[in-house]
Amino acid sequence: MSFQIIVNMIIAVMWMFLNEAYTIQSFVTGYILGILLLLLLNRYVPGRFYLDRLFKIMQLIVLFIKELILSNIDIVKLVYTPKLKTEPGIFALPLQVKSEWEITLLANLITLTPGTLTVAVSDDQTYLYIHAMDIDNIEDSIHSIKNTFEKAIMEVTR
Repeated sequence: MSFQIIVNMIIAVMWMFLNEAYTIQSFVTGYILGILLLLLLNRYVPGRFYLDRLFKIMQLIVLFIKELILSNIDIVKLVYTPKLKTEPGIFALPLQVKSEWEITLLANLITLTPGTLTVAVSDDQTYLYIHAMDIDNIEDSIHSIKNTFEKAIMEVTR
């Protein structure tokens, strides 16, 4: 990835020299041309395209905002229901993410989403214990977290 950034910078600087225009505009134009060249020659350049990770980070942010809005709507519905029939509980989420950074990010995303709270991480870091305000089905809750946050985190980090 760092190799691709260096190549892109070299292309941008070379573009400035070839145009004999030493301005920010010329550098940005060269940088954009470098991105296009790296995309065209992607199979000859080692590693994943470096802007792909940025795109995946943006997707994770959009996913979090979507889940935040949907869970806020669900919590508002629960709060304004005349006869509250919630089933709170704690369940164990088996983890596919391995590094401490990935586990911390997943735990924080779950905690920041209303209605759920990360309580603890198992000693061997294979389970995350989550308290949910309303659990209809534990398997559905586990499946939902694995297919949204955990999957998006693994796409960003791997």
